[in-house]
Amino acid sequence: MITGNGIVKTFKQRGSVLGGREVRALRGVDFSIAKGGAASFIGESGCGKTTLGRIIAGLETYDGGEIAIDGVPMSSLTPKQRQPHFRKIQLIHQDPYSALNPTRTIHQTLRAPLALRAKQTGRSRTWMDERAAEVLSLVGLDPATVLARYPHQLSGGMRQRVVIARALTVDPEMLVADEAVSMIDVSLRLGILALLKDLRERLGVSVLFITHDVATARYIGGDGDLYVIYRGQVVERGPVDTVIADPVHPYTQSLLSAIPVLHGLEQPGEQPVVPLEALEAGQDDAGCLFAPRCPFRGERCETERPLLRLTEGVPQEHACFYPERRSVIARPMSEV
Repeated sequence: MITGNGIVKTFKQRGSVLGGREVRALRGVDFSIAKGGAASFIGESGCGKTTLGRIIAGLETYDGGEIAIDGVPMSSLTPKQRQPHFRKIQLIHQDPYSALNPTRTIHQTLRAPLALRAKQTGRSRTWMDERAAEVLSLVGLDPATVLARYPHQLSGGMRQRVVIARALTVDPEMLVADEAVSMIDVSLRLGILALLKDLRERLGVSVLFITHDVATARYIGGDGDLYVIYRGQVVERGPVDTVIADPVHPYTQSLLSAIPVLHGLEQPGEQPVVPLEALEAGQDDAGCLFAPRCPFRGERCETERPLLRLTEGVPQEHACFYPERRSVIARPMSEV
């Protein structure tokens, strides 16, 4: 199991005349992902979900809070001592082509992590070749056809399967899939999603899916938790089906309203949500982070920031002073 408590991350932008300004990517995020379980992080671009995924995979540091893997706090370990723990968590990149070395064959790509494991465990070269073929078979590729090829000789879907196969070479306990199907053809996406779901069931590996697509989150982790992230804060969290069927935070409602519907079937009484592009920098420093865009905000929202919590009559956690089922839409920029 991997858990996070109050994770904070701040970036400092360069190039400013005043020395740069700080950007708060994460603002005290809590999470928990059980072994063999599933979770999904959704939100707009820039909300902090990718940064959080990279922190979970050990590829990014964090400024505050604590991450624990199998009950072991990472802050209590040296960087070298953390490596075996973070090796259990493998990141599947968004772009499968840039994630693979174009000058190496697939065989060479898979042998690199396997050679390290073989050295540590005293295994033979024959084992490396057999394991390379095995992980390719696990992801639905023919080793005899794929091993000798270079990345440019494969389709986008095949390259993404190779990236997943490379992650499997170290026998991970969790796969962090960061928009893992956004860079491949639409016709191939369902196959990759089905593969991740199958690997979770067959190997018992946990899957953390980072996406802006609600339908994808529901398919991958229908029995897991959905974390809705806005400006570095989790604003709604609960079972996937519960959050999707009955969202109570206006931001979650706006995300769901962006799903295409047949013309004429939109619900009456929809309220507009101001688009993110219309906000000015620093506008969210006080009060609720979503208040400047929210059509339902009250005076309390302007001065006080709601924390993630459970309230009576609402099954999922939320960070809203006025949680209720509403119909909202995103307002086009032309109307701002």
